[in-house]
Amino acid sequence: MRDLLLIGDATDEMKGRFAEKFTIHNLYDNRDPTAWLKQHGSKISYVATNGHDGVRPAFVDAMPNLKVISCYGVGYDSIDTAQAVARGIPVTHTPNVLNSEVASTALLLTLACYRNFLADEAHVRSGDWESKGNAPLSRSADNQTVGILGLGRIGQAIADKFVPFNSKIVYHARNKKSVDYTYYDNLTEMAQICDVLICITPGGAATHNLVNEAVLNALGPNGTLINVGRGSVVDEQALIAALAEGRLGWAGLDVFATEPKVPAALRALSNVVLLPHVGSATEETRAAMGNLTVDNILQHLKDGTVISPVPECAHL
Repeated sequence: MRDLLLIGDATDEMKGRFAEKFTIHNLYDNRDPTAWLKQHGSKISYVATNGHDGVRPAFVDAMPNLKVISCYGVGYDSIDTAQAVARGIPVTHTPNVLNSEVASTALLLTLACYRNFLADEAHVRSGDWESKGNAPLSRSADNQTVGILGLGRIGQAIADKFVPFNSKIVYHARNKKSVDYTYYDNLTEMAQICDVLICITPGGAATHNLVNEAVLNALGPNGTLINVGRGSVVDEQALIAALAEGRLGWAGLDVFATEPKVPAALRALSNVVLLPHVGSATEETRAAMGNLTVDNILQHLKDGTVISPVPECAHL
């Protein structure tokens, strides 16, 4: 049997399918992963990881016979794709199977911000409804201008979710798309006309702190920021200051700069809804992601091809 390195956790179903073809080694079962790889790295032919843990470049260097890196997740900014391409190693991910679920989470966060769901639920639980009367009025989520930062597959799914709300969709991306929505090549200018800005662009150096103080100020005191992409895309300290000072109205966040660490200042704010990176966290979607992660490796084992390479590796 061949040897597979597992970085991070995997579902029981994934482990069971891998075990039929591979001897599985969980890297973090070892007290010193670097030392273990120095001794055993040459026998590893496949790696299964996730978008958070990725694969350190030094780990890849220690595996001279590595054939494929299969990532459980759409995001793969924690994997050095340039290094993989230089070695001829395909990197795969799990696009499409989670599009609708992440889009639903973006909609959920938007509605929670607009309709003040957290405060209203607390109003009932605390007994204040009985003792103090009705909760304050909230805002309607209908007829809003919705800006999407990153109009890829998930961005399009988000746009589709907002159609029933009679939303005007605008977007900012690296390139203009063949869609009916209005394109802005300047994110700050787009933010000025948005009621809500939804971030679904990938992470990495090119998008680090792309949503900065200027963008947040442009979105304004009546604006809402939703992030279901990567925490690194938003300047978190600038966001905290904008929310605390009222320069930004509301935020709904599923991702954070150094998750699972979330700044106490952000957790203390009442005008933000916080989720623990659960955008695709349903049983059905995670099962589909797990199957695709395994299928990519098993197909390569069978015929040398992969199902869903990341764009940088599509030519390999």
